[in-house]
Amino acid sequence: KVDVIVAGGVTNIKAAKDSTSTIPIVMSGVNDPISLRFVASLAHPGGNITGVSNLAPELSGKRLELLKEVIPKISRVALLAYRSVAMRTSIEEARVAAHPLHLQLQLLEIDGPAELEKAIAAAKKQRAEALMQIEAGILNPYQQQIIDLTAKSRLPALYNRRIDAEAGGLMSYGFNAAERLQRVAILVDKILKGAKPSDLPVEQPTKFELVINLKTAKQIGLIIPPNVLARADKVIR
Repeated sequence: KVDVIVAGGVTNIKAAKDSTSTIPIVMSGVNDPISLRFVASLAHPGGNITGVSNLAPELSGKRLELLKEVIPKISRVALLAYRSVAMRTSIEEARVAAHPLHLQLQLLEIDGPAELEKAIAAAKKQRAEALMQIEAGILNPYQQQIIDLTAKSRLPALYNRRIDAEAGGLMSYGFNAAERLQRVAILVDKILKGAKPSDLPVEQPTKFELVINLKTAKQIGLIIPPNVLARADKVIR
């Protein structure tokens, strides 16, 4: 008989949704809650679920622009994504963003961690000059493996989360995780004070951070331009 459920990640949100249609649910850590039918729309959720979405339409474009700044002559980028309907919107946004930057995307869709080594080897074989990963919570336990395989292949890689760059990834650009959790807490507070989830729009990220790992850049022989370094929220030396 709880007053509100907080659920993070697609699997947990679905489990909460399947268990109740009356207890308010505040979600986080999901890219596209509309295609997953968690909510009717971001502005009008319509049921007992609201929360904070990872969906930020401009994010793919910003990430590809960063890769273009770091590697000006780049023309081919491998896009690593978990095979799921939840990833389709993010993949399509990346494709749209790649066109004006004259970048060709090589989609690497995987069904699980067993396919990681093969996917990254395929990126190298097909002459990808960098790799960009679309975040999927189901792959989080294997993130270190992704980072290590990519570094071993000497592929410059751009990740979503600060902790990925801190763990040895070249760069990360994504929403501020602490701010997202604070906004989840604010929504919970509103619900406990009487607000209905259906009346609380699903929020989208507004604060982003860039982290650059110069140790990794040196290992793969890449020089990060000073103007990109100057914009970084954190530089790991």
